[in-house]
Amino acid sequence: MTPLTPGTRIFIAGHRGLVGSALVRHFTEHGFTNLILRSSADCDLRDAAATDALFAETRPEAVIDAAALVGGIAANADRPADFFSDNVRIQVNLLDSAVAYGVARFLFLGSSCIYPKVAPQPIPETALLTGRLEETNEGYAMAKLAGITHVVAIRRQYGLPYISAMPTNLYGPGDNFNPDSSHVLPAMIRRFHDATQNRAKTATCWGSGRPRREFLHVDDFAEACRFLLDHYDDDLPINVGTGTDVTIAELAGLTAGVVGYRGGIEWDQTRPDGTFEKLLDVSRINDLGWKATTHLEDGIRMTYRWFVEHSDDCRR
Repeated sequence: MTPLTPGTRIFIAGHRGLVGSALVRHFTEHGFTNLILRSSADCDLRDAAATDALFAETRPEAVIDAAALVGGIAANADRPADFFSDNVRIQVNLLDSAVAYGVARFLFLGSSCIYPKVAPQPIPETALLTGRLEETNEGYAMAKLAGITHVVAIRRQYGLPYISAMPTNLYGPGDNFNPDSSHVLPAMIRRFHDATQNRAKTATCWGSGRPRREFLHVDDFAEACRFLLDHYDDDLPINVGTGTDVTIAELAGLTAGVVGYRGGIEWDQTRPDGTFEKLLDVSRINDLGWKATTHLEDGIRMTYRWFVEHSDDCRR
């Protein structure tokens, strides 16, 4: 593999999102000066003609697909067609344009939700397509599976070293803290912060608290993305995570402690738990030489500090 250089023209699709903004921070801090950044207002990636025009204008040498419609259990359950349609169109347009304009390297970002609802723990990459998906995010997961299939098809038809990475649950600066559409960790930060500000005696979290989840700080993931572009070339997607997990109840305790919430925690078991356990097998990326370095409690503390500093922007 030829490593990326500071002058490589890198298109970070979705640069304003959680992952995209972390990628911009990482590459900027490491001296990369040719980042191609376009907002959805500048170019709607669901539009094939607009995407083609963008590639014709900017001629990227590498692309990281961090553009996606994402959300938590509630959002996925309420808008499954949107999550399928928008994501399929975005990734098809990006990959087709990348091939058409000779992009040398492409990193497609999937999600751990693409694995079967019942899978070996920790989940190896070979578990893909071996069982039924979790129903609450089936539309999003199927779209991401289509993206992985598209990457493999391009590799086989055109011989291009395009790759896919499957991150575990990500969190960090720039996350979505909307209580109705966010993922579990930012939802907890917002919930416990509001409860503390309102001097509430109790705060309610979704589900039973028993499922287990793995969490990776988004800045660690951004580092992993560059590492993979420099060191990985294979048909098989590669997992990116920490290799450790906690129960949702343990996560609530950690988050409440960081926020300074001292009230009680109640569990609304009318709300879905989702997959009971979802820990990724990260032995392949570890064997290549990359490991996550941010401890969960430290990561939550950094994320909460960002939330407080940007609270006016996060009240959505």
